[in-house]
Amino acid sequence: MNRSSTVPAIPPPRVPHTRGDEPIFPEDDEKALEKSLQRMCQDNLLVRAARGIYVFGPSVPRHRGWLIERIAQALRPGDFNYVSLESILSEYGVISQIPVDRLTVMTTGAKGLHKTPFGTIEFTHTKRSVPDLLERTLVVKGRPLRIARKRAAIQDLRRVGRNVNLIDWDEASDDE
Repeated sequence: MNRSSTVPAIPPPRVPHTRGDEPIFPEDDEKALEKSLQRMCQDNLLVRAARGIYVFGPSVPRHRGWLIERIAQALRPGDFNYVSLESILSEYGVISQIPVDRLTVMTTGAKGLHKTPFGTIEFTHTKRSVPDLLERTLVVKGRPLRIARKRAAIQDLRRVGRNVNLIDWDEASDDE
């Protein structure tokens, strides 16, 4: 943990993290910060979502809906991220398999798997350009991450070599 930690401006529930330019507790040194965070986690004021990322504990029951997407944003703050693959195809009804406690995210950043108390976030790298990604995704009001259009999610699934046998092709051909 470095001394220059930040709390990003994210609407409730906030997902403060200890990375960045502004100190989360500027008056504390590194050891005092670690002790403060440990104490707040023990008192259930904060929940450690991932390394250096914390969620305000009392807000969790009311805001579970998009919380895991907010955590994904905090894990890849400078990258283009969007919900795709099995997660969004399940929401569209294109696959019958429902990912339980798992969010599949395409990212321009590093691939990786992050296990959190709120579910597992799977980041899959894409080499597509940002203008291309903007055309292939949609903004949903109130949702933290953009989502892949139906056809784009199917293309992502094929491109990364995932199982396409679960796709209901009648649902896949419907307009968005």
